[in-house]
Amino acid sequence: MPVMGDPNKRIRWTLLFFVIFFIGVAAKAAFLQTVDAKEISSRVDMHHVEEIDTPAHRGTIFDRSGNELAVGVAVKSVVADPLLIKDPWKIASLLAPLLKTDPATLANEITANKNSGFVYLARKIDESAGNQVDQLVKDNHISGIETRPEEKRVYPQNQLAAQVIGYAGTDNTGLAGMELKLDSVLKGTPGRQRVVTAADGSQIQTISLTEGVPGTDVWLTLDQSIQFETEKVLTNTVKQWKAKGAEAVVMNPRTGAIYAMASVPTVNANDFNQLSDEQRRNRPVVDTYEPGSVFKIVTASGSLEDGVVRPGQVFHLPPTLDLGGYTIEDAVSRGPVDWDLGKILVHSSNIGTDTIGMMLGKDRLAGWINRFGFLSRTGIDFPGEATGNMPPTDQWTGSTIGNIPIGQGITVTPLQLAAAYAAVANGGVTVSPHLVERIGNRKTPVQPGHRIISQAIADQMTAYFTQVVNNPAGAPEAQIEGYQVAGKTGTAQKIVDGKYSNSDYIGTFAGYAPADDPQLLIVVKVDDPHPFGGGSTVAAPAFQKIMQFSLDKMRITP
Repeated sequence: MPVMGDPNKRIRWTLLFFVIFFIGVAAKAAFLQTVDAKEISSRVDMHHVEEIDTPAHRGTIFDRSGNELAVGVAVKSVVADPLLIKDPWKIASLLAPLLKTDPATLANEITANKNSGFVYLARKIDESAGNQVDQLVKDNHISGIETRPEEKRVYPQNQLAAQVIGYAGTDNTGLAGMELKLDSVLKGTPGRQRVVTAADGSQIQTISLTEGVPGTDVWLTLDQSIQFETEKVLTNTVKQWKAKGAEAVVMNPRTGAIYAMASVPTVNANDFNQLSDEQRRNRPVVDTYEPGSVFKIVTASGSLEDGVVRPGQVFHLPPTLDLGGYTIEDAVSRGPVDWDLGKILVHSSNIGTDTIGMMLGKDRLAGWINRFGFLSRTGIDFPGEATGNMPPTDQWTGSTIGNIPIGQGITVTPLQLAAAYAAVANGGVTVSPHLVERIGNRKTPVQPGHRIISQAIADQMTAYFTQVVNNPAGAPEAQIEGYQVAGKTGTAQKIVDGKYSNSDYIGTFAGYAPADDPQLLIVVKVDDPHPFGGGSTVAAPAFQKIMQFSLDKMRITP
């Protein structure tokens, strides 16, 4: 009978086996947790889950007739997870042709962010290019590359009203102009999705967590046709007169609705982020200048309303007038004349206007300047409106009363001029210039005005302004066949190196039609035309062309 082995020995061997087994298991566990953690993680995490924002559709900006001025276009952005990309140069060489860039740029973007889980490789490419990227990723089983839906702001009319509309940046946030002013209603609310993707980056499942809310559409008061014609006329005027620039405002003097607001040189709204601040400026609202004789509307209206001057009252005007050590002259040399206020305005007499200004006195004149809305904002729904400037009355010198009444020594905006002339055209009641016609289904209410001069004085001023246009000595180039036009010229010396220049001028014309029932008002400003040109020779013809077109477009009968 065989003898069995030592039982203690068998127990020792069994214990040794289990000790070795557990050491092996522990070593493997440690290896999994340390040495090969990334590899195992990539194998186990075959389904990647993340939450992403879905862009909200930004509201469209239309003109008053429904023409698109700013729209949101569906695009895609290409993003990378550098942690999942093992060969950045290979991936970059495949993507570069589709993204129209060089492979080195893409590879550097990936490697420079190798410890990041997210980096943009291309923002807002068109959908067809994005779809090509998706197909490339699928066909080549590329991990760490995907596209995400976004929206790009596009301005289909290019340069049309670009400085007014402004622009929205890469993240679809309004950064200038009406895009900035209306950003809160245009931008909407983004949604949120949970996206499940495979290891190769392809989407397996998309679960909506929060539905996005699209932005609200906005209709502006701008008229696409009138805006286009205004910009064309101003561009031709600048070219013809070798001017530095030109501006215009076309407005309804009854409601304050602005049909056109132009700054030339124009710019392309689709290139707005590449432009300088100077090029982006909506000058009729944010820039001021000394207006010259077009400002005489204040001196004339105030003197009539205060009873300082009576219609038909004749003034004896010498050839020159000495004030505060300065000699005031009229633009056209003449001898002594006897003129009433109508002829003073027709001939744009500085001496006549200053004579009346002195009769008013600085305090009453300053009061009328404020009453007409100068030195304060019109309240237009556009960001960054300027107010203009004038020395306080306690700082006026002996010559100031010779400057302010004729529109020098005070700065204004073309929009303020438009509002002032609209008050006269509207029978003596102010209007509020505005650019927003409707937000969604809510029409912008017309703000009530207040009376600053009587209907009788407003009618008298309109009669004087009609004389200005009808008289050969005034602004005959503003005449329009079949219509009575009322308006006033202004030619102001520019300040160069701290002094009034004798060769640099700004020409302005402000007027409205039909004079007996004003429905359109236009202010045109031309900066530094050469050879010499002013309100009657440069601005008035531009006014005439814009007004003629606008009257026809609005079907306003003679």
